[in-house]
Amino acid sequence: MTDLINRQYYLASRPVGKPDATNVPVRDVPVADPASDEVVLRNLYISLDPAIRGWMGDDPNYIEPITLGDAVRSSVIGRVVKSNSPDYAVGDVAMSLGAWEQYTTAQAITLNKLDENMGIPLSSFMGVLGPTGLTAYFGLLDVGKPKAGETVLVSAAAGAVGSVVGQIAKMKGCRVVGMAGSDDKCRWIKDDLGFDEAINYKTCGDYEGAIRKACPEGVDVYFDNVGGDIMDSALNCLNKFARVAVCGWISTYNVPNAPGPVNLWQLVAESVTMQGFTLLDYLDRFEEGIGQLVQWLMAGEITSREEIVDGLDNVLPTFLKLFDGSNTGKLLIRIPEE
Repeated sequence: MTDLINRQYYLASRPVGKPDATNVPVRDVPVADPASDEVVLRNLYISLDPAIRGWMGDDPNYIEPITLGDAVRSSVIGRVVKSNSPDYAVGDVAMSLGAWEQYTTAQAITLNKLDENMGIPLSSFMGVLGPTGLTAYFGLLDVGKPKAGETVLVSAAAGAVGSVVGQIAKMKGCRVVGMAGSDDKCRWIKDDLGFDEAINYKTCGDYEGAIRKACPEGVDVYFDNVGGDIMDSALNCLNKFARVAVCGWISTYNVPNAPGPVNLWQLVAESVTMQGFTLLDYLDRFEEGIGQLVQWLMAGEITSREEIVDGLDNVLPTFLKLFDGSNTGKLLIRIPEE
């Protein structure tokens, strides 16, 4: 046994509504020495994503629910502190599927080694160069199929995924309208990211009226991150042969028995294609996506914003920021190195 002690936030019970400390308590457990071809990472960054809330439940999902008693699953970036693999040395940095914990033990074959000397912050590999950037890239281009001159509407447009979607759509020659939850966020996506129009969904009142005003020629591509009433309103504003890319329905994640969309007839009325997707659908194309995102980032054609909160013990209240819209961009927990 090693002398390392791992602080973990684990799933003790399945939440109804927003998770709290009774659902996700903390414990300190010893870290076992790595088995053959395993490494132990001392986590530096923990990714906080809406999908984690879905994994806390036991409803069917695209990956298995978190088992009760297990640490809350999450992507992590960590530094190798113990290695029993010829492919990783102590001091290497890698990304892994880990958890809300200080140390993650993983099989070396599942890790993605990162280069600290690229001149790119490591945190970017959790955001614009990681799962959120890739979700935006494949979801917009493969599912949304935008064409120059079309109107693209993005919900949660100041979030980690939506902010990248809008920038890629602009590069493809589209008119881009984003929906965000504050005037500051609306200014950011217009002034810094180049969106053509922005709708503050918390103050606009009539969603459908606001969308029609911002999209006078209708919506050709709707990239949906929120579901709920915004989804229903957007469906009524779609053009003939529009495409809807369903990335997430965050407005319903903490609402038991939330109603589904009521305006799905618009799919028939306007010959609309509506498709859900997950990043797992594109595993064989990650190299393509990351390569293009790096090129755009280095050329200054896309930018990103990160909200980084220090301290593992802040993980649950920081996670809940995703559900009241108080975060901007990619949300991360950082565990500073001593």
